Amino acid sequence: LFCLITTCVSSSCLAGCLGDTQFCFRFRQASGRKSSLGCFLDQFDRDAPVCLKRDQGHYYGYVYFRQVRDKSLKRGYFQKSLVLISKLPYVMFFHSLLKLIAPEYFEKQEPCLEAACNDIDRWPTPHPGKILVLPIMGTVMKVRIPTCYDKPGTSQLVQSTQVRKRIAIVDTVPSLSLCRCFHPVFFHIQMLWELVLLGEALVVMAPSPAESSDTVLALVSCISPLRYCSDFRPYFTIHDSEFKEYTTRTQAPPSVILGVTNPFFAKTLQHWPHIIRIGDMKQTGEMVKQMKVKKLKNLKTLDSKPGVYSAYKPFLNKDEDIIKQLQKGVQQKRPSAAQNAILRRYFLELTQSFIIPLERYVASLMPLQKNISPWKSPPQLRPFIQEDFVKTLEKAGPQLTSPLKGDWMGLYRQFLRCPNFDGWFRNRRREMMKKLEALHLEAVCEEDLQVRVQQHTEVETVDLVLKLKDKLTQAEREQLPLRPGTLTKLQAHIDSVILSLPDDLQGILHKPSTP
Repeated sequence: LFCLITTCVSSSCLAGCLGDTQFCFRFRQASGRKSSLGCFLDQFDRDAPVCLKRDQGHYYGYVYFRQVRDKSLKRGYFQKSLVLISKLPYVMFFHSLLKLIAPEYFEKQEPCLEAACNDIDRWPTPHPGKILVLPIMGTVMKVRIPTCYDKPGTSQLVQSTQVRKRIAIVDTVPSLSLCRCFHPVFFHIQMLWELVLLGEALVVMAPSPAESSDTVLALVSCISPLRYCSDFRPYFTIHDSEFKEYTTRTQAPPSVILGVTNPFFAKTLQHWPHIIRIGDMKQTGEMVKQMKVKKLKNLKTLDSKPGVYSAYKPFLNKDEDIIKQLQKGVQQKRPSAAQNAILRRYFLELTQSFIIPLERYVASLMPLQKNISPWKSPPQLRPFIQEDFVKTLEKAGPQLTSPLKGDWMGLYRQFLRCPNFDGWFRNRRREMMKKLEALHLEAVCEEDLQVRVQQHTEVETVDLVLKLKDKLTQAEREQLPLRPGTLTKLQAHIDSVILSLPDDLQGILHKPSTP
């Protein structure tokens, strides 16, 4: 599921990071290459939440970097990184894992890394919904990977009965402190939610890789449980292979969120439509002054004041209640965990209010069960017609669950043209197609096949067996959402039909199909 690599980092990238720093980056998988874990991860993805499924076309790099003064070295500094590469977006889990391994590795070098890998080799196979006990470097990590059936927004906490043992939790979204990440742009959180929802080109300019990657990951997670389907780079540098592609001025900026620290980008990316300037992240116990969205022409260097630089006009009216609620929490010194929970709940409810009308309309595209015949191909899903959907908003729109006013219809029209809608609809369509296949297969299993065999020729009966075998293989391969016992019942039907045929055909049909 992941690999560990060590590297010496050039001082130009992380010159200002004294001490230990952790951050995350993301890069494309080489075209034409397939992961050897593909089949296993397909099964794993089935029960995982959308936001925790593997990334099909990218890898994540989780970094633990150390830079300390050392006069005995030629450069005067000890600089080294331990990097964990994975296709899984388990940000806080992998950061917790590196916190255990990296400091020991920097002190004891290769033997320590070998011991860690030996521990990891003995870990059980991960399954969503199960508590995993993971021994590593003399410590035990207890992890529960959430499932897609968990209630959104609930923390999957695991209690440890062992004293002085570290516990790591993989939550349904990266367990970052949203309040801390959004603190410098506190008054614009709703506008940022819109920009992320619509897949707008967005740059985060931050003073360090940690603040850059945390902010980008926080932005991506703010539309959960909707999956962000455009590209995003938590820490992007001039050495990235897409540097020229993403900085060219010959075409409009792509749908991507970039996190950068190099001052060079302040000039190179100043033509991008939306830029977030993050200063040093203060404690969430400090108040920030209310600032208006600034014009892009005012952003000339990375040293510009923190804020949001954009000409974007939000579709929805500003929600003053959440701002007042969080401000009150600051004044009353409410614990940061509670503040963070309030903000996460706000984003969750806002996203759910937006998605529910879409879910309701898409569900109406499903054919009625009474129209599913066991002896005909499953009926097709009706097409998604934008204007038909928009008409449903008047009576069954987000106003039923959200108090926010504004141009919801305009927001939906814009969303229907962005990669997030395309990714969401592809996933929902795939799920509904599987459901149709499952309903069709269940309908077949309810039939009395012996009666049908008696009404057909031997050739037609053989054809029926072959088709049923294909159905069985498809159901197992695609893990169709069938009622318990359906596959067993189908296999019994196949065996029963084969027994009605002559002995020579029975011998042929009982042989397993070649893949």
